[in-house]
Amino acid sequence: MSVADLNLVVLAVTGLLLVAVAAVRLSTRAGLPTLLIYLGMGLLVGEAGLGIEFEDAQLTQVVGLVLLGIILAEGGLTTRWSVIRPVLGPSLVLATLGVAVSVAVTAAVSYLILPIDLRTAVLLGAVVSSTDAAAVFSVLRRLPLRRRLGATLEAESGFNDPLVIILVTLVVSDGWEQADPLLAFGQVLYQLAAGAAIGLLVARVGEVVQRRSALPSVGLYPIATMAIALFAFAAAGVAGASSFMAIYVAGLWLGNARLPHRNATLGFAEGLAWLAQIALFVMLGLLASPARLPDALVPALIVGSALLLLARPISVILSVTPFRIPWREQAFMSWAGLRGAVPIVLTTIPLSAGMPAAGQIFDVVFVLVVVFTLLQAPTLPPLARWLRTGADGDATDVAIESAPLESIDADLVEFTVPPGSKLHGVAMWELRLPPKAVVSLVVRDGHTVVPDRDTTLRVGDQLLLIVPTRARREVERRLQAVHRAGRLARWLGADEPAARQAGDSQPPGAGNRWRRVLRRLRGATSERSR
Repeated sequence: MSVADLNLVVLAVTGLLLVAVAAVRLSTRAGLPTLLIYLGMGLLVGEAGLGIEFEDAQLTQVVGLVLLGIILAEGGLTTRWSVIRPVLGPSLVLATLGVAVSVAVTAAVSYLILPIDLRTAVLLGAVVSSTDAAAVFSVLRRLPLRRRLGATLEAESGFNDPLVIILVTLVVSDGWEQADPLLAFGQVLYQLAAGAAIGLLVARVGEVVQRRSALPSVGLYPIATMAIALFAFAAAGVAGASSFMAIYVAGLWLGNARLPHRNATLGFAEGLAWLAQIALFVMLGLLASPARLPDALVPALIVGSALLLLARPISVILSVTPFRIPWREQAFMSWAGLRGAVPIVLTTIPLSAGMPAAGQIFDVVFVLVVVFTLLQAPTLPPLARWLRTGADGDATDVAIESAPLESIDADLVEFTVPPGSKLHGVAMWELRLPPKAVVSLVVRDGHTVVPDRDTTLRVGDQLLLIVPTRARREVERRLQAVHRAGRLARWLGADEPAARQAGDSQPPGAGNRWRRVLRRLRGATSERSR
């Protein structure tokens, strides 16, 4: 390739990338996942548009799996463990039992209605039965859903990919007819458990290394974090475990660890995930042949309707009813099972293996994803309002940034008082930070202020603290508690974990007693006013 050709390639790629970035605003206004626009861009520059021919299914499969791993890593990094922990049970059941039920129901309907054999029907059911992390993250994070509901759907989309990948690989293999169900079940358990263990181990080691290192540039920390997550992805693949499970668990651990320059890392991961989505969906659009897609419309409607109206609701009911999840949330979960890149990427596995029906499966799944994304995504906001599954007013956490100062065994902690925070109006002495934790500087309205004990915080203040490394977690918990509950956070029970770690003599339950006293005082005041 000559320099002139290289310039043309770079010009075309960067132009396409800029158009893709600009399209994000359009998709946000329309309430649609960006995948639809990016798939359309791939079709436009493909064989039916600008004439670029791309038919390498094996390359698409390999690159697509890595790009999906990056998207899953970003999903784990931006997911709060405090939110996902209460819904871990229903999420895992949805990602295992729910997927199995969905595969069985969709395959049965496809086999009975469409002129296909049992193997193709099972393959169709397996390919479309997992929800897509990229679609779920891009759509649901713009909706003001209840924390539990949104976290359940996000965790499900992060956990359910390994099972369908194992199933699709098994169905495509030559030993499909002689496969032992018990052996296959044991393989699934091994891949999921080993993948989670490898992801956790790699992330834990990576966290320790990062926290004890002072890199010369802030930009190196995000690169190191993503490299750790991808290392977990590759290590799990080498060990024969689930790479997707490993990278999601690694991202989840790292995203909830107190890493240096955490906010910069999350911003870098988000940008990298956007780039992965653009590359993935454009590549899948290039692989499609628009001339064949109209013939796949009727089968896609049949399979998609069976999945959306029958398989998904049954799997949701069987999976989450034991966890006493209300029927309104179950109804929303049934409709919010979005499909996206994962089903299309999975169709490249039979394409690479040369299965006779592989081309038909790819076309059906491609059309299904486009049609049902157009149907489901725009209707989610009104459905959430109708089912009354909107946000329940959970308090958000204040963003706290930190960086190590190795020479004095301390950390530089930075945070900004956000709008609505109860830190507003709190004096420095009322923060009651641990000994040797010092607020060294306050940046207010573009001016620096050296605070004293009577300096009062305001919304928008940016604080810089020097904190002993061993006390950093305690300082962060205290700041979060005052942010949520104000200067009386400890007496209201919001600061009890930090108080216990600091050796506070306040007995357990004191916060509850003070809340009862305050309620009685308010009740007495209201009675006198009447």
